[in-house]
Amino acid sequence: MVRTSVEPLEGNRVKLVVEVDEEEFERAVDAAFKRIAREARIPGFRPGKAPRRLLEARIGTEVARQEALREALPEYYERAVVEADVDAIAPPEIDITAGQDSGAVAFDAVVEVRPKVQVPGYDHLRVTVPDPKVTEAEVDAQVERLRSQFGELQVVSRPARDGDHVTIDIAGSIADEPVEGLTADDYLYEVGSEAILPELDAELRGAKVGDILVFNAEHPDPDQEHPIRLRVLVKEVKEKILPDIDDEWANEASEFETVAELREHLRQRLAEIKPAQSKAALEDGTLAALVQLVDEEPPGALVDAEVERQASQLVSRLRSQNLSIEDYLQATGRTGEELGDELRRRATDAVKADLALRAVAEAEGIEGDDDAVDAQIHHMAHQIHEDPDEVRRRLERADQLQAVRSDVAKSKALEWLVGHAEIVDEEGRPVDRDDLEPPRTESDELTADTTQQPAAEASTVEEQPA
Repeated sequence: MVRTSVEPLEGNRVKLVVEVDEEEFERAVDAAFKRIAREARIPGFRPGKAPRRLLEARIGTEVARQEALREALPEYYERAVVEADVDAIAPPEIDITAGQDSGAVAFDAVVEVRPKVQVPGYDHLRVTVPDPKVTEAEVDAQVERLRSQFGELQVVSRPARDGDHVTIDIAGSIADEPVEGLTADDYLYEVGSEAILPELDAELRGAKVGDILVFNAEHPDPDQEHPIRLRVLVKEVKEKILPDIDDEWANEASEFETVAELREHLRQRLAEIKPAQSKAALEDGTLAALVQLVDEEPPGALVDAEVERQASQLVSRLRSQNLSIEDYLQATGRTGEELGDELRRRATDAVKADLALRAVAEAEGIEGDDDAVDAQIHHMAHQIHEDPDEVRRRLERADQLQAVRSDVAKSKALEWLVGHAEIVDEEGRPVDRDDLEPPRTESDELTADTTQQPAAEASTVEEQPA
């Protein structure tokens, strides 16, 4: 029999006092002798067949007892953690207090546990989302974006201005050394796009064909001591000529015959996209607002584990694209230290969100019920193309079923928070929750009518006299 008691300690730790009676530990000693027998070479006996009494006579009981302690203590500790419902988040510090040489075994296990945080005001969060309603200005912008795709570049003799496309020769250097990626001939560049460096756009505004522009630009990396020296030759200035917005253009640019039809199509598409964007922003914003309520710094053990998890996910994603971390750093213009700092910031927020959602679930009595856990397991099985029963058995063997139940409870807690949050747009105006749902289409209404039809027919039949 294994008995466990728990004593709270300072610093978010607890001490488990575990006692294993002599009969229970004797089974571990016997198992240790069997392992030793498989390795021992005893004349007259095949490996693993030498009796325990012979082994005791040859090597004594101390070796087997130490082997049993080494092998069995982690198992006893895991059983104690489960039975005492201790949410350990780090490896324990184990101190054997009895049974090193004989008799019953006892040990203390000091371990850091998951803290419970306070989230005052969680029940009236204020979340800002993009306005889910479609405005005429947004439809206009969509039309202009499409119109721009059909624009034609025409050479002009005037100075360059925003929106113009200029053909340039560009050469960049740092301390007289050429900068890779900043040297090109006959490069077509849109003035005002700031696609290279802001200083380049500032110099090109008002420039004429034949101008040679020599200037310094601040390096994007703040740790770079030297500025970038740029030399630019303006060879050509082109203005984008846009087509008139009329029915002829609408027919050419789309499958619609008129501008009115095109605008209505764009409006309907925005009416589907914007509510979805606002809904996603509501969930993300709710979680971010909840994290702001957590004042306590999360335990380093949890943050370290989350950093490791996120780093592993990043490496896996990059490998799927045949990329390395070095490729990623070069593409994003960051150092390894900057990436590490970013991962730690994100991990800290993720841990705070986890702790806060657990606190909300406990405060509101939200639990992961069996039906929801089954649904989650089915979802997991579907993602990895496995049988749900096998996934459940694997989770049970790994003692991970409670973790799934906890994840379900946290998901429900987030739903509760989203449902109780105050929603406003960027101007601070209240947003109606109904506006976060996409508009019903004719096909939706037809489906609803079809679904209801059998019930109506049955009602009619029932009213007929027998």
